[in-house]
Amino acid sequence: MARELLRRGYEVRGLVRNGSRRPPDGVKPVIGDVRSAGLLVEQMRPCRFLIHCAALYSFAPGHRREMWRTNVTGTASLLEAARLAGIERAVVTSSSATVGPAHDGRPATEASWSPQTGFESHYHESKLAQERAALAAQVPTVILLPTAPIGPEDRRPTPTGRMIIDAMRGRLVGWLRGGLNLVPVKDVAKAHIDALTAGRPNERYLLAGENMSLRRLFEQLATLSGRPPPRFEVPYPLALALAAVDEARCRLTGREPRIPLEGVRMGRELMYASAEKARVELGFEPGPVQAALEAAVDWFRRNGYA
Repeated sequence: MARELLRRGYEVRGLVRNGSRRPPDGVKPVIGDVRSAGLLVEQMRPCRFLIHCAALYSFAPGHRREMWRTNVTGTASLLEAARLAGIERAVVTSSSATVGPAHDGRPATEASWSPQTGFESHYHESKLAQERAALAAQVPTVILLPTAPIGPEDRRPTPTGRMIIDAMRGRLVGWLRGGLNLVPVKDVAKAHIDALTAGRPNERYLLAGENMSLRRLFEQLATLSGRPPPRFEVPYPLALALAAVDEARCRLTGREPRIPLEGVRMGRELMYASAEKARVELGFEPGPVQAALEAAVDWFRRNGYA
């Protein structure tokens, strides 16, 4: 996103945590943390716009409290700091999971909200609360809801990126009955910049690409990775039991689960979404998902992930 901002002629300041990787050339680094946003007011005063896409995305049980501090409290504090600094408009990255799964065979739209109780994912619950905080902010704020971004430079990697790496390592032996929406990450980045001028404050925009069953996705990833395709549909009760055991292991070790309980619960849903509103108002036209998957596999291979 920073490179695209620079390409369009913006002067960019990038928030960097102490000890983290430096931003791209041309970006002025600002050392700080969204959990201490009050210290960033002076650094934001020369700026007109704020793009807030930082988040903690993890399925590890031990990260849940920190996830709330970063995604919810951090967002509210950062937007208040933006108000004090005189920011004209903010763009906040949420998640398509906040609109919930498809309903009656129709992809979800911005008119939908996932229930606030009984949520299947602690991460997505935090993003739902983040949206509420963003809508209550006293600075004009546009909220973007990407689905599952796919593409290169997923360095951490995200849970979606780890799924691709698992496919490259031949670890995907079966699929759940659900599905998800995939979108090229480069188009998500462009939409954030377009939203600075075209987005309407206090509006939500789904950034969705292609709706795809998990079976079809895993088969495509196997083909791109040169691995055998998954062989069978995993019964949901079996997947849930295995995930519960892995969750217990991670509570003891503090590690990231190999079979995320939250991922299994969402894997039975059709997390399909429509980007019609973003297409009309932001000019959002995502490219082919197949090319983004190929780019992701190539980047992970070249950088030693698999």
